[in-house]
Amino acid sequence: MHIRHRIQFPPIDDRVGQDEAYFHLLDGDHRRTIRFHDYDAIYKVPGLYEQLFYDRLKCQSPSKVAEILKSSVAQTSENFTELRVLDFGAGNGMMGEALKKWGISRLVGADIIPEAQMATERDRPGLYDAYLVTDFCRLGPAEREELASWSFDCLTTVAALGFGDIPPLAFLEAFNAIQPQGWVAFNIKETFFSHDDQSGFSKMIRQLILSKYLDLYHLERYRHRLSIQGEPLYYFAIAGRKKADIPEDFLRQF
Repeated sequence: MHIRHRIQFPPIDDRVGQDEAYFHLLDGDHRRTIRFHDYDAIYKVPGLYEQLFYDRLKCQSPSKVAEILKSSVAQTSENFTELRVLDFGAGNGMMGEALKKWGISRLVGADIIPEAQMATERDRPGLYDAYLVTDFCRLGPAEREELASWSFDCLTTVAALGFGDIPPLAFLEAFNAIQPQGWVAFNIKETFFSHDDQSGFSKMIRQLILSKYLDLYHLERYRHRLSIQGEPLYYFAIAGRKKADIPEDFLRQF
């Protein structure tokens, strides 16, 4: 069992965006400031990620995305428990844990930082059949061969899209790593669906959902978690079926 950490949120400041939020980790007289997106620092402290995002801020995205994926597969004659899943941006295994509760055939995690793999092996040993630490923007022949060897028919990505954590190219590479007719389930902040958001990632997601490359099965707005001010942060959970690989010229639009 992890020890409870002393977490302190800063005074409310509406000028601080979601991707700029931070907190203080207190240890005796020492106060350490950590940004929410400094995952490498958070993962190094056992139990801190769970206490911050799940206990304190009530994050429910892994269970929600796993739930809509299961309901989407249930619309077909396929068996959810036979899925071979690439959990992309796997972090310390929260999404993998949610998937394993329903039962799946194979589960491989992937993240760009080694601290994520270390945290998973420390806190959830044996959860993944394999865990890849690699940059999907710079995949080499050996890495592509390894990805192909798993014959993935499902991609999941939770709470990692749209803030610069995962570039559009990396997401599309992961999308192309699963087989045609495979399943895709992920979540994005609700503002990414607004045409006021003209960022490359936002435009890419809107275009992908309407494209010939993805057959949409489920789209649901839900409360992702609370902000440090206690306000709900809404996301969209999306599940669909891959129809074809995405070509490079699709990405050039963004």
